[in-house]
Amino acid sequence: MCGIVGYIGPRDATPIILNGLKRLEYRGYDSAGLAVISEGQLEVRKDAGKLSQLIDLVDKSPVNGAPGIGHTRWATHGAPSARNAHPHLGQTKRVVVVQNGIVENFLELKDELGAEGVEFQSDTDTETIVHLVERYLGTGLGLVEAARRTFNQIQGANVVVLMSADEPDKIVTARIGNAGGVVIGLGEDENYLASDTPAIMEHTRTVIFLESHQMAVVTRQEVRIETLDGVEVQPQAHTVSWDPVSAEKGEYRHFMQKEIHEQVQSVTDTLAGRVDFVHGEIRLPDLKLTKELANKIEKIYITACGTAAYAGMVGKYLIEKIARLPVEVVIASEFRYSDPIVDDKTAVLAISQSGETADTLAAMEEGRRKGATVWSIVNALGSQAMRIADGYISMQTGPEIGVASTKAFTAPLVDQYMLAILLADLRGVIEANKRRELVADLRLMPDIVGRTLERESEAERVARVLKDVRDCLYLGRGLNMPIAYE
Repeated sequence: MCGIVGYIGPRDATPIILNGLKRLEYRGYDSAGLAVISEGQLEVRKDAGKLSQLIDLVDKSPVNGAPGIGHTRWATHGAPSARNAHPHLGQTKRVVVVQNGIVENFLELKDELGAEGVEFQSDTDTETIVHLVERYLGTGLGLVEAARRTFNQIQGANVVVLMSADEPDKIVTARIGNAGGVVIGLGEDENYLASDTPAIMEHTRTVIFLESHQMAVVTRQEVRIETLDGVEVQPQAHTVSWDPVSAEKGEYRHFMQKEIHEQVQSVTDTLAGRVDFVHGEIRLPDLKLTKELANKIEKIYITACGTAAYAGMVGKYLIEKIARLPVEVVIASEFRYSDPIVDDKTAVLAISQSGETADTLAAMEEGRRKGATVWSIVNALGSQAMRIADGYISMQTGPEIGVASTKAFTAPLVDQYMLAILLADLRGVIEANKRRELVADLRLMPDIVGRTLERESEAERVARVLKDVRDCLYLGRGLNMPIAYE
């Protein structure tokens, strides 16, 4: 998950940002960067790789100033590289942006801006945001109004943070759609912002949680919250306990609720580094799937337990429909006892959140013993299911603490959709136009999930009716049959 930290106040922003980003390391990243306003100029430091590389870069090339913003990135548009790392500057070098999410209409915006003479310095969708802001600033608008018009022009579930060297007294941020969180920390003559509470807990316990479709103007002395339409909102300040568990839950009542709402971000993150929206292609480098192997495989077994098995049932529909390969789903505890017909023309795909489920690991070993290519879709990095597989897809959803699965169910659905497209492409069973259409649909996913979560009050009404029901029958057909099981 992308991590964001910001600071405005009398102190040097650089160490505050770096320390905050360290507390978000559990989110994962492939690059990191920061920007501060120093002596009237925007100074940016960023690099590909782990946060430690950014820290080394700042040590070698120090930068001091305030306000400042920082970012750790999972790449969604553009390969992981220093060129594509956030923050991104506009052409004037006077405005800078970081973003968490996917700009669904970035291709149209990029073409439009390119026709106006804008030269892009990265392959990201994020850069369109800063160029739009600069376009509006060029008409005489101030940063806040330029940002508001930009926020209303970009589509999708996004968190955006902006600064301008010409208006160094403010940071502007917005939560567009039901994207990842924005928490604003309140201090004395200084304020903070972050994508998650732990990043700022060492500085303040008083916070404001930005709601969907709201923007905030953060200065040293105050925080002004408005809707994206310009209606002022009176926010409620919350006091968060120093207890690390309470801090981690943030605005949510429990981890179950938090992880339900993290599905917008987890869907975005599982796409990270794997989707080329410009060319309409899927890239799964860790799977080690070649054209030769894709054409050699004649059958796929999906094996898993419980929730992961139901996700596999969805994968069966997707792979068979898109890649035209026969797929069989076998509960992992039964796989080795059923003496499945497996050989070197078979792939065994194991799905596991933890990557340590004993039955799933045994099924993988059985597949390997019989000569199959063994793949895994797994959430826990470095787990055994990841290590023993010939290739893998990481869910990239972050830790799942709640008992009932949420993001570790929906993420592998997206992963299997991407696998189906890649298999179809390598096997030559899908036309280029259809492939690009299927890939383009992935841009819509986070926002669709976010709009679904905005109906939480409706789900609560249904839950109140069902909570005392003794027996309930769930019905589903096609793709929805496994959903009914789950």
